Amino acid sequence: GGASMLIGVLPTFAQAGWWAVAGLVLLRCLQGVSAGMEWGGAALMSVEHAPADRRGLFGSFTQVGSSAGMLLATGAFSLVKLVTTDEQFAAFGWRLPFLASGLLVVVGLAIRLGVEDSAEFRVHRDSGTVSRAPVVELLRHHTRPVLVTAGLRLGQNGLYYLVTAYLVSYLVLRGADDGVLVSAIMVASAIGLLSTPFWGAVSDRVGRARVSRLGYALTAVSGWVLFAVVDAGALAVLPLVVVLVINVAHDSVYGPQAAWFAEQFPVRVRYSGVNLGYQLGTVVGGGFAPFIAALLYEVGGHTPWLIAAYLTLLASLSLIATRFARDPVARPETDLVADDAAILAAQADGPAAVVPADHAPVTLETR
Repeated sequence: GGASMLIGVLPTFAQAGWWAVAGLVLLRCLQGVSAGMEWGGAALMSVEHAPADRRGLFGSFTQVGSSAGMLLATGAFSLVKLVTTDEQFAAFGWRLPFLASGLLVVVGLAIRLGVEDSAEFRVHRDSGTVSRAPVVELLRHHTRPVLVTAGLRLGQNGLYYLVTAYLVSYLVLRGADDGVLVSAIMVASAIGLLSTPFWGAVSDRVGRARVSRLGYALTAVSGWVLFAVVDAGALAVLPLVVVLVINVAHDSVYGPQAAWFAEQFPVRVRYSGVNLGYQLGTVVGGGFAPFIAALLYEVGGHTPWLIAAYLTLLASLSLIATRFARDPVARPETDLVADDAAILAAQADGPAAVVPADHAPVTLETR
């Protein structure tokens, strides 16, 4: 939040030259680091406080933050542009949404200060066996779930960046109106407030793998459909296609993701594991996607079909990853805390095992 607010007071290039550029890059990096730390914590707070048969639904509300954030940001800038002239917006108006974002910091802190850690984590913390180097332990003993969660992220994140970042540039290259796509993304974001929890709830009933495989299969063909629509000049149809791609192909993977990632790791390394897998997949699947797409466009003779093939590859890798991921709804024999069995057994013999009075002993149960 502090980094976002400081962007609102940065000097211009005319005032500070390249120092202004360096300041913006630094603040953007801080935003990225903060988002990386925050997502895993928010996801685990939601999932670990959830009833065992509602983890997908509860975890999906963390994912809703992506759609809600895009709507809030776009709405804030649209409002400022509405009440200022072009000159005023260029001079100071663009700063106002960044400064006003401080209100979100207050809201976020108020929520966090009023929520306790889950009973499962408090039992682990009070046991006195908290790892001093959880990332080292994670990489030594839990490499497979890190790679699995990173793989699960590839197709979903690649699709999102393709639609929200590269496709806008592609429309401009084709001489088309990119406003149609921007409006469609906003509509899809609004629908995502409902579709994301819907898919999370569905995954509680039929399993994370089944729902996610549907999404990855649709992702594999989404690029081909999107580019075919744009190249055909059928922009009137594009908003409907974008909504289907985002709210079905993307959200059916994104909705269950918080719960599914949490279910891959024991509590002693869960925070580190969820964050590392998520961010590795984000960098590989989404962070480089716009640059790779631009390169493939050139290599492909200014055609988009290699880009569509690249998205199909990412989706296929994610489909493969689903074969190696624990799915406690579909496979009730899966023990999510097998690696912590000794810790939990030790807790039963001493005062460190006492659970706060308002909670019964809790683990991430299977159904």
